[in-house]
Amino acid sequence: MKDFTRSDLLFSLCGLNCGLCPMHLDGHCPGCGGGEGNQSCKIARCSLQHGNPEYCSQCQEFPCKKYEDIDGFDSFVTHQNQKRDLEKQQEIGVEAYRAEQEEKIRILEWLLQNCNDGRKKTFFCVAVNLLELEDVRNVKEQIKSDETFGELSLKEKAAYVTGQFQKAADKQGIVLKLRKKK
Repeated sequence: MKDFTRSDLLFSLCGLNCGLCPMHLDGHCPGCGGGEGNQSCKIARCSLQHGNPEYCSQCQEFPCKKYEDIDGFDSFVTHQNQKRDLEKQQEIGVEAYRAEQEEKIRILEWLLQNCNDGRKKTFFCVAVNLLELEDVRNVKEQIKSDETFGELSLKEKAAYVTGQFQKAADKQGIVLKLRKKK
């Protein structure tokens, strides 16, 4: 969108975790306000009309009616926690939230390099995005501490890791799937 730029390309204006999105990871999207390839957006237009806050949570009107059904379905990245993640960022602070996201990105990159059989990228992105950092850390530590993990084929590693994330998600009542628009 013309004249819409932001400094944080990992966490969007509206609360999407762009740094955990397959499109961003593959270089097909620069992230919210990142220039060419960034899609036009009604929330970006709204931001420009409201003094261009870096995050919607910095707007006096947050949460506005745009957030009523914002998490109803997903695109390439899960939309399930947009409002909640903006509120969490408000609560713990921009720097602390960014540090959590950067750690999640490092774990996701490790998973994609070491455990992806070519069919789990979206699943890993969704799992790392929806689970709390502590749960993601625990899954990674479980994987690394399993002495037999290194002996598994890549397909077996992918299945094992998927199972570990599924167990963590089940404990929290989280469904690790993108939700399609109806």
